[in-house]
Amino acid sequence: MISFVSSLLIVFTSRWHGAFSFDNTNGVQKMHAQPTPRIGGLPIVFGIIAAWWTAPPDLSHKLTPWMIAGIPAFAFGLAEDFTKRISVTQRLLATMTSGALGWWLTGYSLTRTDVWGLDQILFWTPASVLFTAFAVGGVSNAINIIDGLNGLASSMVFWALLGLAGVAYSVGDTTLAQASLIIAACVAGFFFVNWPFGKIFLGDGGSYFLGFALAWGCVILIERHQNVSAFSALLLCIHPVTEVLFSVYRRRARKAHPGHPDRLHLHSLFKRRVMSRLLPRQSKRIRNSLGGLIIGSMSMLPAIITQFTYTSTAASLMFVAILAAIYLRAYQRIVSSSVKH
Repeated sequence: MISFVSSLLIVFTSRWHGAFSFDNTNGVQKMHAQPTPRIGGLPIVFGIIAAWWTAPPDLSHKLTPWMIAGIPAFAFGLAEDFTKRISVTQRLLATMTSGALGWWLTGYSLTRTDVWGLDQILFWTPASVLFTAFAVGGVSNAINIIDGLNGLASSMVFWALLGLAGVAYSVGDTTLAQASLIIAACVAGFFFVNWPFGKIFLGDGGSYFLGFALAWGCVILIERHQNVSAFSALLLCIHPVTEVLFSVYRRRARKAHPGHPDRLHLHSLFKRRVMSRLLPRQSKRIRNSLGGLIIGSMSMLPAIITQFTYTSTAASLMFVAILAAIYLRAYQRIVSSSVKH
């Protein structure tokens, strides 16, 4: 509720802070028609702080390092939202710092990936911490990359957090399940102001923080429960991870900088080329919002599958491969169909 009300307050007071908080309409990836506040990460964090303040001691204790470790990712992202001057490299390093800070506060870092050879290297603590920082930074930036349509990133993180909570509950880790549900609830508070009319955007602060929160929850789950396959965590994040890896590949293939923005992401093409054909008479905002909800719902399926496969590395890896292949096939179909038309 605090997340929802705070989001509304930001919208209603935008004339006072819009000079600093607005996301303008000019830019390669811009799909909105009027300046919009892009500081949606603030109400999500406000909601989490309120939950931390009122939570039972065991749950509050679980949330404390999560919140502290997320400060670099959130702060650098929010600074970009306000100033538009924080480089991609600086933001990547900030999210990696959050991953390393999480280890320093809790002692948890990835010591296994269920990949022979790599697991032996991760027994060495410096390698484990560096790999954890890289993985957390990667997921954080992946969530930022997919944040292109109304409700897309927030719904995707929401479903992934529900999947994480379900697995945690199944293995008896109720505090991790509750912490995941609290963050998911705060995401939902923001979502119902962002979708369908796009009155507020998640922004870099929100997307980086939620990416960190999801990634760190997966780290805790894997490290606390040896019967949970590391590939089940990858399965929960499969769409954003596939998106960022494929984006790097296609930009390299086109001899473009892998960090430069473009309008060739799956969600961008889906909105422009699929939704425009399905709903030719609807406004761009309607096509934007429905496209975001459809693409965001892609995380619902892996969240459900994970509930049945989290103990099996083979099954988790199989579905990782299947869903990645479905993504690539869908991308190919959209591109080829647009060429025909």
